[in-house]
Amino acid sequence: MQSFPEFYKIRQVFDDQKEENLDRAMKRAFSEAGIDQRIKPGQSIAITAGSRGITDIPRLLALVGQEVRALGGEPFLVAAMGSHGGGTAEGMLEVLHSLGITEDTVKMPLAVSSETIQLDETSKGLPVFCAVEAKKADGVIVVNRVKAHTAFRGDHESGLLKMLAVGLGRAAGAAVVHRHGPARMAQTVVEMGNATLQCLPVIGGIGIIENGAEETALLAGAAPADFQRVDRELLQKAKKMMSRLPVDNLDLLVVEEMGKNYSGTGMDTNVIGRFYLEGVAEPKLPEIRRIAVLGLSAASHGNANGVGLADIITRKLYNAIDFPATYKNGLTTNFLERIKIPVVMPDDERALLQAWASLGLDAPECARVVMIHDTLNLHEMYLSPALKEEIKDLEHITVTGKYTLSFNRGRLRFVQS
Repeated sequence: MQSFPEFYKIRQVFDDQKEENLDRAMKRAFSEAGIDQRIKPGQSIAITAGSRGITDIPRLLALVGQEVRALGGEPFLVAAMGSHGGGTAEGMLEVLHSLGITEDTVKMPLAVSSETIQLDETSKGLPVFCAVEAKKADGVIVVNRVKAHTAFRGDHESGLLKMLAVGLGRAAGAAVVHRHGPARMAQTVVEMGNATLQCLPVIGGIGIIENGAEETALLAGAAPADFQRVDRELLQKAKKMMSRLPVDNLDLLVVEEMGKNYSGTGMDTNVIGRFYLEGVAEPKLPEIRRIAVLGLSAASHGNANGVGLADIITRKLYNAIDFPATYKNGLTTNFLERIKIPVVMPDDERALLQAWASLGLDAPECARVVMIHDTLNLHEMYLSPALKEEIKDLEHITVTGKYTLSFNRGRLRFVQS
């Protein structure tokens, strides 16, 4: 039977820009956006709450609500997450709670339903949908993290405009955007986002950028007229701060856990170098021959969208899949390759053994292997000996220990040597 080599644990240091005082940063963002000039006492103000695992999101949403109340407004959160949570009120509420977003933590009411209303059509005839709660509000504040998207490239990817087009559009809006395929998605998001902006009483946006350690690096305010410019500029900054794997060519990547709280596709396609989208070229780097995934996060609530990006998974992961929720997500996007089921192995140990064997290497001990917990948290990971020489002179990487792979009833554990 194949034996595994010892692994080196490393720590990567990425861009460490960070907002040291979130309260002060939020006040600055409100001023930048001019939100403090647009709220009148007694007005109901809807604040968007999405489905992504943004590190400080409960605190940030609470601060938005706090600023609104200080200006005399009456804030509430509106669930804005496309088809996530299965597109149902119960599912969306469950997602919000899993992110730490409750009425207690954000100190304001949550408006959660699957109801939408058609606002308008774009110049190309695309219907534009919106959560009914946002339409009824006196004002809307759009809050979202800005980052590279996992399915398309453009000047606007995940950010303020996408929150308007897909998040607030809920399942209906997501279906319209994805119906036109990834090749046109960037353009569709801009068209629908701008149409929504014209039809809703949007009073400003708060863009969030996270650094490579998943800390809040920057809060930026956007006036309604500046959404496109701010969204574009923040995306450029976010891409420069993205965390990455330390090498670009691997035989095997082992992901301990995939999930919606790490990426909309379970694993960030920008990290693993796989899009699996019809008509869209695969990223040139990183180049990874095999990907084995061992588990699905509890915060995903069974939504395993992106499982098809893996080559091998475990029975534990398979058993955790909520197929209706997964298919709802995957079929809404029309990215069917991403919801196909890979090879299923009984446990972690046999998944790794099979992945290793499938490489067909004459010298298995020379396999270039990286093991990560998930694709969001890349500051710590394990590297096989074949990679040690390659990373020894990289200033942002420190080797912190040597570990052996141990298995308890097939479950992986790292034991320090």
